[in-house]
Amino acid sequence: MEKCLGFVGIILEDRKKSAAAVNKVLSESGEQIVARMGLPHVRGNHAVITLIVDATKDEVASLTARLGALPGLTVKSASAEVR
Repeated sequence: MEKCLGFVGIILEDRKKSAAAVNKVLSESGEQIVARMGLPHVRGNHAVITLIVDATKDEVASLTARLGALPGLTVKSASAEVR
């Protein structure tokens, strides 16, 4: 299956509650993650994480499904085949 370049956006409603579980999932998918940027939100206890991934569409779908199963997260992704 062809690898794709894509991104995954994650919003954590409560970063203190979710951070450990999110980091576990991201560590398990570390080979597909090219870059990661995480920013705490200045108001409240929210955070935004953006990932750049180089993975198959199935790997991106698996990552977003595992993250989406965690409580208190919103996850969106997009990818495209690049030649």
